[in-house]
Amino acid sequence: MRILAMVHAIYESARRKDGDAVITRWTELGRERLTEMLPDSLVVLPVGAVEQHGPHLPTWTDALLVTTVVERALQATSARTVLAPTVMTGASDHHLPFGGTLSLRPETLLAVLLDLARSVAECGGRRLVLVNGHGGNRGVCTDAASAAVVRYGLSTAYLNYWDMAGETPGHAGVLETSAVLALRPDLVQELPDRTAPAIPQVPNVLVQPATFWRDVNGYVEDPSRATAAQGEKWLEAAVTTLAARLSDLEHVL
Repeated sequence: MRILAMVHAIYESARRKDGDAVITRWTELGRERLTEMLPDSLVVLPVGAVEQHGPHLPTWTDALLVTTVVERALQATSARTVLAPTVMTGASDHHLPFGGTLSLRPETLLAVLLDLARSVAECGGRRLVLVNGHGGNRGVCTDAASAAVVRYGLSTAYLNYWDMAGETPGHAGVLETSAVLALRPDLVQELPDRTAPAIPQVPNVLVQPATFWRDVNGYVEDPSRATAAQGEKWLEAAVTTLAARLSDLEHVL
């Protein structure tokens, strides 16, 4: 026990480096350490997608962005956290007709998230934070967070990373393109230049025309206006707010 205590003390003393917290990754710890840490930690689970993002962005855009924001936030927060591996594939059936998309049916994604929540609880975790990176996952993540409370006794929280920045990105539009330019410019193809297509809107109503994605060729806005500087600014806003929210959640969950 004294050896374990010494290891724990060394670990905690090294947890901060150059002002940033060291990310505690589920996948890098053994079962004993996880058993020790989980009851007092927020388990943070990013949920992404692998889907077409127009002719110019990589298919893992959503997974890349949510993982980046979460990892940077964990380095900046004082909250005690354990980072679970990103769920790479989301509910993206609406993008299947364009090719390049891996999708889970909503009911399948819900089952996956609930199985992961069950696993967290079985391993001794008590608090789970779902951080979503894809618009098509929103309903499923809401349901999963609610069901995990009832089924497994977990305290849960759910958020979309872009809400932390205060501005919702359009699919493969200016903000997402800007963010990928900031992170992985090598993965960005020639930016299409076009007039931004109109998006049908009715106040306080979710409008989903059956032909919308086909009509706009699978991406929105005019991505040619994207810049890496704009992307880094938007990402940093999301990181700063998420870091603060995680600190808040450590006290209220």
